[in-house]
Amino acid sequence: MNFLTNATLLSMIDTKNLPYSELNVWLANALNSSGLSQSALAAKLDRLVQKQVDRSVINKMVLGSRKISAEEMLSISEITGFPLPNETERPTVAVAGQVGAGAMVPVFDAYEKGDGPQVECPPQLSSHGIVAVEIVGDSMEPVYSDGDLLFYTRDTPDGVPIDVIGHRCVCEDSNGMGWVKQVRMGSEPGLFNLISLNPSADNQHNIKLKWAARVRLHLPAELAKRI
Repeated sequence: MNFLTNATLLSMIDTKNLPYSELNVWLANALNSSGLSQSALAAKLDRLVQKQVDRSVINKMVLGSRKISAEEMLSISEITGFPLPNETERPTVAVAGQVGAGAMVPVFDAYEKGDGPQVECPPQLSSHGIVAVEIVGDSMEPVYSDGDLLFYTRDTPDGVPIDVIGHRCVCEDSNGMGWVKQVRMGSEPGLFNLISLNPSADNQHNIKLKWAARVRLHLPAELAKRI
């Protein structure tokens, strides 16, 4: 990075679009990589930036309670030798399982936590709380295709939030099967109608659901970066 000026490097760091949760993880990784203590980093950083820095400031940065400025990030990168966030790989998202329209589709949480496949988190999303599932088969054509990935967040571990009604959702029925359907209210409380995305496919009526979460992003199979 020596061939770039500090002004150029500072312009590369978009701290406004980096949430605290990503900035403090970046700092913690920089400290771990360099072997520096928070006190040692504070002493070095204090000599390079305009604002006064001590160990308490570094601690607040690590905890995510204080924003890290672009100038500070550049100096931290120089001190620790750790790359800037824009230069690191995107965080990853776990693939929780597969969804489709047949009995051969595995249930959710088929993998031990942290042991399942990983995909690079799309830049449109923060990786915090995001889960992905893979489409199996062609039952959702032409909307979703085999191998496509759907990203969602389960704001509540169980149940069907009212704000998902009428939307395309990833959901799990009472038999542990995963589906991607438009969720509508059933004929009585606790029951739901699952409307297929493929017009020629059958709909399901008055189904009990363990949970449902609205699809936040669809990524075609050829665009997914699998780790």
